Amino acid sequence: MSARSLNKVMLIGNLTRDPNMRYTPNNNTPVCSFGLATNRDWMDEGGARQERTEFHNLVAWSKLAEICGQILHKGDKVYVDGRMQTRDWKADDGSQRRTTEIVLENMILLRSVQGRSESEASYMSEIEATGASQEDVLVDQMPEVEEVAEEVAAEVAEEAAEEKANEDDIPF
Repeated sequence: MSARSLNKVMLIGNLTRDPNMRYTPNNNTPVCSFGLATNRDWMDEGGARQERTEFHNLVAWSKLAEICGQILHKGDKVYVDGRMQTRDWKADDGSQRRTTEIVLENMILLRSVQGRSESEASYMSEIEATGASQEDVLVDQMPEVEEVAEEVAAEVAEEAAEEKANEDDIPF
């Protein structure tokens, strides 16, 4: 059996800025980038509550990029999953630059139009009722989130297949 590896990132957090929608110059492929903040809470040895915020750069391509660009806004709570990617480039001043970003495969908006979604309200009430940590509750809910993410991925794949079929019908 050959050695395998896994590059999978799953995050729930809040957008730090509005998505930046643009198109590649060569083939006009949609690409959307935005930032996401995730928080971690814990108690230190002295019993004091600690919090650390991590900031992540996210990139979505094609149909998912268009969706992100249309419905996401700064402050929105989202679930995302994808793969981590590091890329290098040369800056205008000639210096070498490097960035690490998460290339999205799925995105789920975790709020309704009215504000807090049912899943977010359930999540918050479970934390308040049980005193569980956010990580414990998220681990318990992860199968549900993964199921929804798989449904979204299937819908996006189906839409892409339909678009491809429609492109094949064009006579020129």
